[in-house]
Amino acid sequence: MKLTDFRVLSFDCYGTLIDWESGILVALQPLLARTVGIYPRVAMETFARHESAQQAETPTMLYSDLLAQVHRRLARAWGVPMSEDDHRRFGASVQNWPAFPDSAAALQYLKQHYRLVILSNVDRASFAASNRRLGVAFDAIYTAQDIGSYKPSTANFRYLLDRLAAFGHGKAEILHTAQSLFHDHAPAKRCGLATAWIDRRQNEPGWGATMAPPGNVTWDFRFASLEAMARAHRREAGA
Repeated sequence: MKLTDFRVLSFDCYGTLIDWESGILVALQPLLARTVGIYPRVAMETFARHESAQQAETPTMLYSDLLAQVHRRLARAWGVPMSEDDHRRFGASVQNWPAFPDSAAALQYLKQHYRLVILSNVDRASFAASNRRLGVAFDAIYTAQDIGSYKPSTANFRYLLDRLAAFGHGKAEILHTAQSLFHDHAPAKRCGLATAWIDRRQNEPGWGATMAPPGNVTWDFRFASLEAMARAHRREAGA
């Protein structure tokens, strides 16, 4: 299997293209400043549990509202009183989350060789702000708001496959590209997709802001960054 075998790259965005852990930690500072002993790793692991639980409980909730609800849950868990404005500000923080330094240039290169598609656990307005940071025109954008569920539901991947089939792209032409083994690789594999793991956390312990993946999750390609994936494609194409 080679990167040049595919015609479509479907992307997770947050954790893969956008540095959501840095963005989350910055947005959590007003809350974390009022706690004792909640270090970044603990904060990320706690966020992951509450976000995953909230997504399962309210799969049709708009992501900005869901983030606000996660902030309420964290405040309760840590025993910190926070205002409704604080919760809403955290919910609206996606627009401030930074892109990884390599994302924009790598996407611009890959755009020359593939159709680029987003499959993301956010709402359309939140993604629009991130898209401006990424500096590329995606060929299709599918969000949790469009689908009515959150990854790791396989419904999101069935939605992706159905929409791309309408454009004439079969499953064998699609390479799903993502960081999260929990949100993306496990359900993508269950749906029969090839996957590329952008292993942004390769030197860090734990799973960060995502839950641990179930069982033995596999992937077809593994890269430390999107830039490394673009370099690998360039080598293949040159050969």
